[in-house]
Amino acid sequence: MTLLADLLSTVFERRYRRDASELVEDGRPLIELATDLVGSTGETSGLALARQILSRFADLDDAQKLSFFCDIATTMNIDPEEVRSALDAYEQAPSKATYRAFSEAAEPARQELVRRLNSVPGATGALVNMRADLLRLGRRDPELEALDLDFRHLFASWFNRGFLVLRPINWESPAHILEKIIAYEAVHAIDSWEDLRRRLEPADRRCFAFFHPSMPDEPLIFVEVALTRGIPGSVQALLAEDRDAMAAGDADTAVFYSISNCQAGLASISFGNSLIKQVASDLSAELSKLNTFVTLSPIPGLTKWLDQVGLSWDVEAPEAMQALAAHYLLNAKSRGTLPFDPVARFHLGNGAIVHAVHADADTSEKGRSQSGGTMVNYLYDLSKVGQNHENFATTREVVAASPVKALAASVAVPTTQERTSHG
Repeated sequence: MTLLADLLSTVFERRYRRDASELVEDGRPLIELATDLVGSTGETSGLALARQILSRFADLDDAQKLSFFCDIATTMNIDPEEVRSALDAYEQAPSKATYRAFSEAAEPARQELVRRLNSVPGATGALVNMRADLLRLGRRDPELEALDLDFRHLFASWFNRGFLVLRPINWESPAHILEKIIAYEAVHAIDSWEDLRRRLEPADRRCFAFFHPSMPDEPLIFVEVALTRGIPGSVQALLAEDRDAMAAGDADTAVFYSISNCQAGLASISFGNSLIKQVASDLSAELSKLNTFVTLSPIPGLTKWLDQVGLSWDVEAPEAMQALAAHYLLNAKSRGTLPFDPVARFHLGNGAIVHAVHADADTSEKGRSQSGGTMVNYLYDLSKVGQNHENFATTREVVAASPVKALAASVAVPTTQERTSHG
């Protein structure tokens, strides 16, 4: 069924491209075409309008795209008075009819516009790119941020886990997919095809990606996995050119050392947690000796936070960096009570715990500048991730192994006066 869905998706995508190339241009402003599309009742005319809007939007420059976003944000917004009136009517006489009237009033017409645009075969990818443009051009504009919430609302349904397909990526995968893995790698840059081969071809290496049937040639997110004996504490050792590969069946640990989101237009649409849990489940079923599932993760916000609070750091003092990293992971908070570090928020929210912190674990320029060379293992205990997730969601407590807690406790935290003086 997965193969059939992929084949059909590819056919639809080619059909969309062909239809777009055969469009007869309507010279009216794009917002007029969009308004007509929302109000259209004919399927054929609606598809023609949707194809033309998507085709023309792709050719706009940034200023024109921004103008289009502003037009639909304002002209296709909700009418507050109509919403209030419909809510009053429902409150006074709850019924199917009054509830439907309220629902229709509370949903902006621009949501229906996006739905109708997506009726064109292969249009989902174009809409993901459209949202990427919206995120890039609409920062700090309240009306455009509201428009983005409409995209997010729809995408959360369209990219539900039930629609996603998990595929292994290996050295025999199509070249155009491998090229995208190289391009989208966001944690540890892939420098060459040989570097990619070292991550995919050996028996003790794995890579998995989520795809959507409407975007069969575009990975949404992927994870790179190293099969090891024991828990590693250095990414350079893990990816060394001269390392000796081992038989997959001899491994007792699966290390998720790189997780990369591929589509800017799917920001805040979370499926990374599903990816890790699915891959862990599949690997444990395949390899009976695997009993430990950990990450080897960067700590991207560490040095920035240390500078903000006035804690001095030195990349040449690894033991001190290790303690500072532990303190940061357990105690640095933002967004109320959530961890300051985005990677920590992700893994702790998925039900992992802070297992170990390592100094001199990432000696790349990026690793040294962002985290003083430190990295962290987040441990996924498959029997406890559900409970850990619930606990973190309700209490925001950062669960950590005892050695990490001891490291964190060794850090002397500056007083408020000292921080003010530092600033």
